[in-house]
Amino acid sequence: MTAPIIVWFRRDLRLSDQAALVAAAAEGPVIPVYILDDETPKHRAMGAASRWWLHHSLASLDAALREKGSRLILRRGKCGEQLADIAKESGAGQVHALRHYEPWWRNAERAVAKQLDLVCHDGNYLAPPGSVTTGSGGLYKIYTPFWRALKEQMPPSSPANRPGEIAAPSKWPRSEKLADWGLLPAGPDWATGFAAEWIPGEEGARARVADFVDEAADYDARRNLPSVEGSSRLSPHLHFGEVSPAYVWHRVAAAGGSVDVFLSEVGWRDYAQNVILQFPDYGGRSAREAFDAMRWRTGREADADLRAWQRGRTGYPVVDAGMRQLWNTGWMHNRVRMIAASFLIKHLLIDWRRGEQWFWDTLVDADYGNNSVNWQWVAGTGVDSNMFPRIMAPLSQSEKFDAADYIRQWVPELAHLGDAEIHDPEEAGGRPASYPAKIIGHREARARALAAYDVMKA
Repeated sequence: MTAPIIVWFRRDLRLSDQAALVAAAAEGPVIPVYILDDETPKHRAMGAASRWWLHHSLASLDAALREKGSRLILRRGKCGEQLADIAKESGAGQVHALRHYEPWWRNAERAVAKQLDLVCHDGNYLAPPGSVTTGSGGLYKIYTPFWRALKEQMPPSSPANRPGEIAAPSKWPRSEKLADWGLLPAGPDWATGFAAEWIPGEEGARARVADFVDEAADYDARRNLPSVEGSSRLSPHLHFGEVSPAYVWHRVAAAGGSVDVFLSEVGWRDYAQNVILQFPDYGGRSAREAFDAMRWRTGREADADLRAWQRGRTGYPVVDAGMRQLWNTGWMHNRVRMIAASFLIKHLLIDWRRGEQWFWDTLVDADYGNNSVNWQWVAGTGVDSNMFPRIMAPLSQSEKFDAADYIRQWVPELAHLGDAEIHDPEEAGGRPASYPAKIIGHREARARALAAYDVMKA
């Protein structure tokens, strides 16, 4: 019998438009494998919210494979060691996988390739990272020209159907049990709100795309309004590869209206990967070296302010609503993400990396490229970023983007306030005793941030 072929799943947990699976299924029996490798990423092992999602996504993938007469083999440990063990146990001759660009995954691919015949395919992005180049052949650092060049390569290839048949090996290798991995929270279960919000897996992803198609034309008008369900909410599905960006593109591109604005956000994922391909340590090092001299606040008082921000107790309603939404659902509205991040960095003068790490642990869409690029954009430290002295005013942002109902949903102690009071209840004289006073005044915070910036530049 033909030697089986291993398909190494990572952040590509789908059967449709899965080039590695299609190639392997065309050659012979397939052994689908997922390895929980917390050793190779080290401090970049998945956060708690991502682990919740992973559990349910793997269960969904295994169920889909079983419908095809296959199954998902689970192992825990270093990818290279586990894949070599599976190959030895099963007699597999090759490993097929989709390419990944996070630095730890690139290290893992090199380790696997030293021991096995690794065949990598593209398919997690609109275009392979590194393939969109300048006229001189270099890689783009600025988003706008990158997106302009990427659009010239669009549309992406039509997504491939899932294989009609996935042949099983004559003997299955040993598999661990998903329940034994402890990916779900216990004592207490802080993810009770996640299940009401999300359906992880390929079918849940496709349902989310279908729901969004009818709204995509109005994306630009609705995406900045936290009180309106205006964003696609596809980010965790795209992050875990439950749906390909090519599938999303072909499903929504004809929606008309402002759909191009949404497609540019899909292109931002490609841009973020383009950045970490050039700067693998982007999640932990400011791209602008001048910020190495920034005097971020540290110590007991700064730590207390960080905890207040994490818990949604800053006295700024739109910030607190966002942080509570994050804790309860594993997700935060995009406009509010920018407001909350700016508040931590500039109002509280706390190092952007501490916020990035919190998001890494609490977001179900915690993507290394997107997360680090977005935080450095807000901080002004990135290769393409907002200027540090441009400081968001959270109170006026809240009013401008009509966040009143959003605040009522996530900060229930303010739900009784009218639109005129809810954005700044302290100033309006309507702050209830159960809600904290502002942790710092806006003018005071702005002056402190600009003073620190001036010292850094001196």
